[in-house]
Amino acid sequence: MYAVVRTGGKQYRVETGQTLEVELLGDEGDTVELETVMLVDDDDVRATPKDLGKATVTARVTGRSKGPKITGFTYKNKSNQRRRWGHRQHYSTIEITDIKKG
Repeated sequence: MYAVVRTGGKQYRVETGQTLEVELLGDEGDTVELETVMLVDDDDVRATPKDLGKATVTARVTGRSKGPKITGFTYKNKSNQRRRWGHRQHYSTIEITDIKKG
């Protein structure tokens, strides 16, 4: 059985026991419930809001990490206008503990 969940503006296909990195979700050791988009169990597919109201996907936050450093530089010609900027995204590592149909 697997489910498609939505978190951080993205969708992920998850199964029980799987670990993945998602955008920041709480502290290490916390249990979070993810919004279910679709649930597939063998030949049974649940995708309507009526069916998904009962379905739950729970995960445990196991750690934190950082993504790669992204740098940028903008300038305007002949006016001595320059700007350097950088960004490094923070991620939570989660482990899917349970998928329930409801």
